[in-house]
Amino acid sequence: MSNPIDDLHTVRDYLRYVSSRFADSPLYFGHGTDNVWDESVQLVMRSLHLPLENNTLFLDARLTREERALILDRMQRRIDDRVPLAYLLGEAWFMGLPFHVDERVLVPRSPLGELIQGGLQPWLGSKPVGRILDLCTGSGCIGIAAASVFEDAEVDLADISTDALDVAAVNIDYHEVGDRVSTVRSDVFDGLEGRYDVILSNPPYVDADDIADMPAEYGHEPELGLAAGGDGLDIAHRILARAADYLNPGGLLIVEVGNSWVALQEAYPDMPFTWLEFENGGDGVFLLTAEDLH
Repeated sequence: MSNPIDDLHTVRDYLRYVSSRFADSPLYFGHGTDNVWDESVQLVMRSLHLPLENNTLFLDARLTREERALILDRMQRRIDDRVPLAYLLGEAWFMGLPFHVDERVLVPRSPLGELIQGGLQPWLGSKPVGRILDLCTGSGCIGIAAASVFEDAEVDLADISTDALDVAAVNIDYHEVGDRVSTVRSDVFDGLEGRYDVILSNPPYVDADDIADMPAEYGHEPELGLAAGGDGLDIAHRILARAADYLNPGGLLIVEVGNSWVALQEAYPDMPFTWLEFENGGDGVFLLTAEDLH
């Protein structure tokens, strides 16, 4: 049988071939793309350091043998080992910004990016933001994205995982925000001091049943960033118990709890949660003010 590396030569060839192979494989798309074609485009183009858009100029460019081998190797690892594409590339995008990722952190996919890009409006109003906390930060994408919008704010990226904080530090350097953004090792609030105007959090919130049923791709992500007890609320309970002590008057607490939102609502029937809606998809994100928590 012929070898694809000998038969395929151009960017266009590899886009077609990878797409065909992905379509014939039981892959799960949930770590940045949601379909075969977008996953194929991202694998081929980013492996070649080419743009994801406005790239038709390159479609008929011929690839070196080394480039062809790299694409085929990553394609095969995606199919055989079910490794999320972001880990194969070492790159994920959040709020239109690139971030380094590897298997020490979750692949960024939170709908909070849409909220941050909109300046947390209308809930923030005209309130100035001097200090932001990204709690359970992982790669640091949420806090760094917030720093790009609130250019005068200081941002703490907090996580219990030193591995995650090492990745976040790489992203701080990459985005050149080290003068305003810092990492802090903290078990929820236990390592933090002072108060914040905004607390953003995408904590572990996957319940035991969902952990057991997850597609193979999720097995490459750190379980510490996913699992949160039988009902998925172990960390959410701790956040709600102490967040008021870390918010300034009028401050906002915004937390993603995903599919565990029903259990959270049932656990706190009198809490005035505002459940946010997103134009680009996503749910299970609540907002509370400091006064709501008191």
